[in-house]
Amino acid sequence: MSSSPRRITVLISGSGSNLQALIDALNTPALPNAQITLVLSNRKAAYGLTRAAKANLPIPTAYLALQPYLKQNPSKTRQDYDAEVAKIVLRSKPDLVVLAGWMHILSEGFLELLDRRKRVEGEDGLSVSEPIPVINLHPALPGQFDGASAIERAYEAFQKGEISKSGAMVHRVVKDVDRGEPIVVREVPFVTGESIEAYEARLHAVEHEIIVEATKKVLEEAKPSS
Repeated sequence: MSSSPRRITVLISGSGSNLQALIDALNTPALPNAQITLVLSNRKAAYGLTRAAKANLPIPTAYLALQPYLKQNPSKTRQDYDAEVAKIVLRSKPDLVVLAGWMHILSEGFLELLDRRKRVEGEDGLSVSEPIPVINLHPALPGQFDGASAIERAYEAFQKGEISKSGAMVHRVVKDVDRGEPIVVREVPFVTGESIEAYEARLHAVEHEIIVEATKKVLEEAKPSS
């Protein structure tokens, strides 16, 4: 194994509590010999950017949002935006990309540059020799509540008596939303009479554990970047 720290790039959109869990785990037994080399947000006001800047060793950050990008580049498309996100990610030379509350569905324009199906035009140095794994945290069980508002939809289903538990998972990112291979799955049962806020707090605590667990697991499997 390489003695160089394994390089992680994290994509966020909001408060960054899952990012904080990763930062806190760096170079502990939970996530040994690792560093976060970039935090990228698609929202300028995301508090996760502040968390990165305030880390013990400040973490470089970047920002790129879809609508401003399309406005500044009228001939470009959403696929072009996703390819631009991929280039920013690739410049950080990651061994692993973690989507930690990244509220934007990444298209093939992103994935095909990370998994080596397509080369980066005009920047040959960015093209990868080995596929770079991309993982995502999703607050639901596999196949249960894909896409947005999963927590609210699960809680509503519980209120209707349709389910007794939900949970969270970290899965590999594929073009189909939240349908990639699960890496770590954790069930979280509902409690009768519990508010959605209380359930959400319990769920987030689980998320903070499994995002670290899955990151360690995939890094152990992935080849170091060259």
